[in-house]
Order: sequence, then C-alpha cells, then structure tokens
Amino acid sequence: MSRDHHVGLIVPSSNLTMETELPRMLRAREERYPEDRFVFHAARARMQHVTPEQLKAMNAQSERAAAELADARPDVVATACLVAIMAQGPGYHCTAEDAITAALRAEGAGAPVISSAGALLAGIAALGAKRVAIITPYLKPLTQAVVAYLEDAGVEVVDSLSLEVPDNLAVARLDPADLREHYRKLDLARADALVLSACVQMPSLPSIQPVEDAVGIPVLSAATATTFRILSELGLRPEVPGAGRLLSGKTLPA
Repeated sequence: MSRDHHVGLIVPSSNLTMETELPRMLRAREERYPEDRFVFHAARARMQHVTPEQLKAMNAQSERAAAELADARPDVVATACLVAIMAQGPGYHCTAEDAITAALRAEGAGAPVISSAGALLAGIAALGAKRVAIITPYLKPLTQAVVAYLEDAGVEVVDSLSLEVPDNLAVARLDPADLREHYRKLDLARADALVLSACVQMPSLPSIQPVEDAVGIPVLSAATATTFRILSELGLRPEVPGAGRLLSGKTLPA
C-alpha cells in the first residue's frame, strides 16, 4: 500500500537548496521504495545575509512559521538553517526544537521536530565518527562558531575550510562540483568523516558520493544528515542511492 509522508520545512526566505536537495534525495528513494511517497510543505523566515544579526532575527520567526505549517498537519517538521542555530551557542538546537514543538502542539499538530544542526550531530554519531573535517560557505567567525558547537558536543574538528560567501543567495549558486577540489585543501589524515557542506544552502549532493569514493571515509552534509533524520523519524529505512554511507541503508540512528 502506498503512503504519502508529509514533510514540513522551515527555511530561510533566501534558501533555494533545501527545497531541491531534500526532494531530490527522497525522489531517488521512491524509485527504490515506491510504496513511500513524500510531499513537501515549506514556511519561510526572512533572511538574506548570513550575519549574526539576521540569523538571530530569523530564529525569532520560527514559531510563527511552525504555526503556519501546523495547518498542513505534517508528519515531521525540519527547521533548516544550521548556522542560525549553531551561532546562538552550544546546545541551542535543543532549545529551538522544543520551541517549534510547542508551537506545533499549540495548534494541534503532533509532528516530531528536527533541526539541521541536531541532524548533523546525529549523522556524525550514527557513523561512529569522533573527528571530522568540515567545509562551510561562511565567513571565518561563523565557521568558528560551528566548530565550537561541534566540539562542545564531543566532536573534534581536525580541519575546516571557509569559502567566505556572506550573501545567502550567492551561496545557493555555488557550483557543487567545486567541492571535489575544495576538499583537497583539508588535512584528512585524522578525520573519521568529512562534512562536505556544513550548510543546507550550499549545494553538495552531486559531489557526496564521488568525494566519499575518493577519500575512503564517510562523507556527509547538513542536507544528507537532515534526510537521514527525517527518514528515521518517519520509521523508514534511511536509504538513498548515491548519497554517501550515511544514507546507504546500512547506517542506523545512534
């Protein structure tokens, strides 16, 4: 019997990638498991430039966006701006998820809530990784905030690369194929995994599997980790062909 799974997304107003990479992965999964189909519903929060001020202002809109999504009665809700949460300080994804959950419950919606920030931590844990290298599109101070967030959660960041693109729309227009060269600038000698894009706005999906094949360690992104958590919360096998080891179907939630 076919089932439609309704996925609610809270995304920055300038985000283009979350609404392309996630559906692309789940459409690929539908080809393997046609009985499970996915329907997407998005609510937007204003943000154009990746600055601490705009990130904080965007976070303040999340409960309003959640209330709007509640009307669609989604099966799961993902809030999708990793750095907006990590820039608020260690552990903030729990606070953000709780606030969105409360907003949904107030409107009678019972969907579980995930964040891309929490999903990245969960994906790293599911892979059994303790040390990672990361690539971000952010200015260096925001990358350092991400590094500090991961390390507070017990994940050592052995190396990082900042592409330093502050305009969020410009981030969406970066060529994901360039990541196949960018990762070579990182020292991966001690890394258990590589986060090819620690940002749901920076496209990376076409490069996840090729880079993983080249480096021989698991390669993930904020988007693949969010997909992993969405499938896990829906009680579905976390399997997407060609999207790295995390979504191989052999990796289960930690």
